[in-house]
Amino acid sequence: MKKIGIDDIKKSYPDEWILLGNPEMNVQKQAITSGVVLYHNPDKREVCYLGKPLTKDYEKVALFYNRVTPRDVKSVIASIFSPVKQ
Repeated sequence: MKKIGIDDIKKSYPDEWILLGNPEMNVQKQAITSGVVLYHNPDKREVCYLGKPLTKDYEKVALFYNRVTPRDVKSVIASIFSPVKQ
C-alpha cells in the first residue's frame, strides 16, 4: 500500500475515523502529513476492532477523526423589527 497525503485522505473520508499505518508527522505543527490508510469507517469501534489485525506490519499507527460536519448545527432565527411610530 502506498502513502497518501493528508489532504487527499481528508477529502476521501469525510466524517470518518481513519486508521493510518506509518504516519508521517510535522513535529513543529504536531500534525499528520501523510500515511497509509489501513481502515476507515464512521464507527470508531469498528475501526479499532477490524483495523487492529491490519496494523501488524507497521511500526507506528495513528487513529484520528476527520470532522467535516460542524458539531453543533443550530438553526438561526432572524427577526426584522420595524420601529413603532407613536
